[in-house]
Amino acid sequence: MALKIVADLCTSCGDCEPECPTVSIKPKKGVYFINPDTCTECDGDADSPKCMDICEVDDCIVYA
Repeated sequence: MALKIVADLCTSCGDCEPECPTVSIKPKKGVYFINPDTCTECDGDADSPKCMDICEVDDCIVYA
């Protein structure tokens, strides 16, 4: 499974991109998106996915 960014809620702040250990978050057409082929939801990490933790906008990053 992967995560996704809700484009309508994304503010394009870019805070999530450097937090992604698999480099799955990239900008596209003014907002960010998560590549579902490489996103691991930070599997094996004791905490929730890093991008969800850093994002200031509620429900912007959700489970796909």
